Amino acid sequence: MKKVFLLAFLFMGIMSVRSFAQEATEEVTEEEILKFATMEESVANFLAEKQEELVEMIKGDSTLGGAARYNEIKAAWGKEDKLAEIKITEAEKAAFQKIQDFMDSLGESVKNYKVDFIKDAEKLGAATYNKVMKAKSADPSINEKINSMIAALKEKRAAEDGNV
Repeated sequence: MKKVFLLAFLFMGIMSVRSFAQEATEEVTEEEILKFATMEESVANFLAEKQEELVEMIKGDSTLGGAARYNEIKAAWGKEDKLAEIKITEAEKAAFQKIQDFMDSLGESVKNYKVDFIKDAEKLGAATYNKVMKAKSADPSINEKINSMIAALKEKRAAEDGNV
C-alpha cells in the first residue's frame, strides 16, 4: 500500500514539474518567429549555394574532365592499388584534393554563417534564438509556424530570383 501512495506521490510531482516547465516558457512574438525563420531559410539557401558551387567545381574542372572521372577517383580514393589501377595523375590528385578540401570546409562555412547570423542582434540575436528554440521544443505549433514561414520565405526568394 505504501508503494502505491509513493508512486502516486511521485507521479503527481512529475506532473506538477512538467506543467511548471510549460508555464515557464516565455511566449515568443511573431517578429521573433519571423527572425528565426529568416535565419533558417538564409542558412538553407547559403548551403544550397555552396553545394551548387561544389557541383560546378566538379563539372568544370578541366583536369578531372567532369563528374564521371571525379566519381571514379572518389571510389578509389585512399586505396593506392585502386588509384594505380585507374591511372590517376598527380594533377588529378591535386584537383580532387582541392574539391575534397572545399567539401570538408563546407560544414564549417555553414556553421560560421549561422553563428554570425545568431550573434547579430539586428538579424536575430542569441537571446531570441534561445527563446525560440526553447518555445519550439515546448510547443509543436511554434515549429509548424516556423516551417510555414520558412516555406513562404523560400517562395519569395525563388520569385525574386526568377525576376532578376
